[in-house]
Amino acid sequence: MGDTPARFSLKDQLFNAQKVAYLARLFGAASVGFDAEAFERDVMQKLLGLELKQRIDWIAAVLADHLPPEFPVAAVVIFKALPPPCDPALSDDDFGDFIFAPLGEYVAKQAAPENLALSLDLIEAITQRFSMEYAIRGMINQWPKQVMARLGQWATHPHYHVRRLVSEGTRPKLPWGIKLEIDPLETLALLDSLHMDDTRFVTRSVANHLNDIAKIDESAVTSRLLDWQRHGHQQPKELDWMTRHALRTLIKKGHEGALEILGYRKDAPVSAQITMPVNQLAIGDMLTFDVVLTSPENTPVLVDYVIWFQKANGTQSPKVFKLKQTGIKAGQALALSKSYRLKRGSTTLPLYIGPHRLGIQVNGRVLDTVDFNLI
Repeated sequence: MGDTPARFSLKDQLFNAQKVAYLARLFGAASVGFDAEAFERDVMQKLLGLELKQRIDWIAAVLADHLPPEFPVAAVVIFKALPPPCDPALSDDDFGDFIFAPLGEYVAKQAAPENLALSLDLIEAITQRFSMEYAIRGMINQWPKQVMARLGQWATHPHYHVRRLVSEGTRPKLPWGIKLEIDPLETLALLDSLHMDDTRFVTRSVANHLNDIAKIDESAVTSRLLDWQRHGHQQPKELDWMTRHALRTLIKKGHEGALEILGYRKDAPVSAQITMPVNQLAIGDMLTFDVVLTSPENTPVLVDYVIWFQKANGTQSPKVFKLKQTGIKAGQALALSKSYRLKRGSTTLPLYIGPHRLGIQVNGRVLDTVDFNLI
């Protein structure tokens, strides 16, 4: 019988003894007054018993104990300790090193009216080594006018990590980020500049940002995308990619304006018929189905499938999944097939026995449904 493979631990990969030693060496080299060995020892006393976010907070707290108490003096040490920034010539896939996340937490906790400009200078520098979108959000809430003004300056920064921070740090619904208190539509002025960026790392954030806003104000997103199309400041291929990514939530909802922007008619004359060979399934089985689409005219179609999952309280809740982006030729049947694993033990989508439903959604309209049971 073979050995059981060790479970992968993200927290241990990102924050471990080697990473702490690396950070200690950087600060030890930056200041003769920084006791690198003591810092390393103090961090490791508790680190391995903590979860990921707790490790970030703990390293930041220990760092505060080992840096000079006067923030301007400590800031000089941090500037000197930083390694070279992420390669500014790249455009993506260079997120930086997580071990610098505690530096942002330290700066955010030390920020005060009298040192706000210096704190933002540090955030600007640190984000070129690791993204600071979480650290800056509390500063936005405390000093919205001043921080938003600095973000406006950063929108044209020469380093793409700083430009991305402008969008990512102000996302209305940033996963795991604290809630921003500013008007979410205030950030659209920043995106007007950032959407023209030539790096996917930035434009992906802009698209995700718009998708966040779409959950708050649908028309603000569709009108902004139409404005960007009219102005033509971004490469058409990149703007098309951004538009599709930004509208993904609205498309799943069948939003007519979003569909029109992508060239799909919600009222397109399309018929659909689903065939499901087995409609009694157990958790863990594969849900398999076929669908045939027809139309009397050439029609571009965005095809999704919808599963109405049984909930613990006996009601059903729909979830939309992508199936195919294609076209139907007039008078010719388009046949599609799909299999979906009904996974056991999912925390995000728990399964319950009972009646379920499968539907085919074309250009935002559900055209056919079939019922099935989980037994």
